[in-house]
Amino acid sequence: MPQIKSATRKDGARPTWKSLLTLNAPLVLPAAHDALTARLIERAGFPAYQIGGFALNGARHAFPDLDLTHFGEEAAAVREIISACSLPVLVDADDGYGDVKNVARTIGGYEAMGVSAIFIEDQKAPKSCGQEGNKEVVPRDMMVGKIKAALAARRNPDTFLLARTDARSADGVSEAIRRATLYRDAGADGIYVEGLESARELKRVGKALAGTPLATTLMEGGGKLPWMPPEEIHSYGFVMILYPTTLLFQLVKAIQRAAATLRAGKAMPEDDAVNLKEYEQIVGLPMWKRIEDEFLER
Repeated sequence: MPQIKSATRKDGARPTWKSLLTLNAPLVLPAAHDALTARLIERAGFPAYQIGGFALNGARHAFPDLDLTHFGEEAAAVREIISACSLPVLVDADDGYGDVKNVARTIGGYEAMGVSAIFIEDQKAPKSCGQEGNKEVVPRDMMVGKIKAALAARRNPDTFLLARTDARSADGVSEAIRRATLYRDAGADGIYVEGLESARELKRVGKALAGTPLATTLMEGGGKLPWMPPEEIHSYGFVMILYPTTLLFQLVKAIQRAAATLRAGKAMPEDDAVNLKEYEQIVGLPMWKRIEDEFLER
């Protein structure tokens, strides 16, 4: 397993994203699609997590990741999720939801919520899941403009801006590297290369962008990159690994199984579920009871 350190600050604030990257090699980022999942990720001992559009659209709206939701809907969910979890979070801001004005609004809005890291991507609208369908990317200078607008909108220098390119799927690895270099030079704090398909491609990108904080995706259950341990991906130069489906797909299977069990008139298998007391601990019932006992007039 990767090394895990929390970097908890003495003032109780969330640690900065850069400090997490210094302490965790690599930073493994499961996706939380709701507040309860974020809390469970924290209880499992992860130092950080992500809120990704794929899981959020599917779990909250039963939508595919096809550009059907935008900043207003996404921000409402993000606010609920981060309020339930003290960990630093990376938020998927898609393409910024429009031009440079929308990018500035998106960055400012998420930063005001306390988001630690944000990524924007260079897909041409309407965008889709980075692991599915034919990809098109916007002109390079358009994405550079968005990166600069995002940096100008940022009020806290600790807010980590990750620039994502989907050029691997659109135009090949060489173009992905060219764009990644350009986005890094435009001021992005890190680069997220989506759609890589092999260890050979990981090595190539890692070598070309050595010294740059790099992220990529391992989409279990049907993604382009075959399974490999996080330590191996890290050895190729990647310090952030996003897992957008690992929790979601297992959750969907568990709900299907539970629904089928109930439909068949059978009792809930104890080994497949938490009990009431365990659930009450997770959702914080003891804390709320303490408040009630101390302040509620009888």
